[in-house]
Amino acid sequence: MKFVAIDFETATAKRSSACSVGIVTVENGVIIEEYHALIKPPYNEYNWHNTQVHGLTGNDTYNSPRFDQIYPEIKKRLAGSLVIAHNESFDRSVLTKSMIEYGIDYVDIGLPAKWECTMKIFKAKGYLSAKLDACCARHGIQLQHHDALSDAKACAKLYLVSKAFPVE
Repeated sequence: MKFVAIDFETATAKRSSACSVGIVTVENGVIIEEYHALIKPPYNEYNWHNTQVHGLTGNDTYNSPRFDQIYPEIKKRLAGSLVIAHNESFDRSVLTKSMIEYGIDYVDIGLPAKWECTMKIFKAKGYLSAKLDACCARHGIQLQHHDALSDAKACAKLYLVSKAFPVE
């Protein structure tokens, strides 16, 4: 079993304002690669509410690359893969809107219209709260919530749990 789990954080309510991405690649139940990048959102603009959630500000991303500059790294990891996200509609939307912002066609990455969603998987299992932090607490998965790499790792481990794969 091989898949990629991804998580984005955004700087504003606009889905095209990615400011952080975490991606982990899992093969045979083991995380074999981790990628994290801070991203300079358009105009390096932040909303106070988003900053309150993840703690990132314009000072953190002032010298960071723009989305189009890290896109080759994202594409290298995601292209043609089974992609998992905890709230896949959010993360997929951040990816597609950020690609549009920089004139990159979603077809370029070779991904399906929908990805696997661990939140939907755990809702279907009857969890009263299928939020990432609640699912992680229930399964003893370490999480530094709203840190993109930590969220991506946690999502990958939840996906493994959902498939009855042992988790480290």
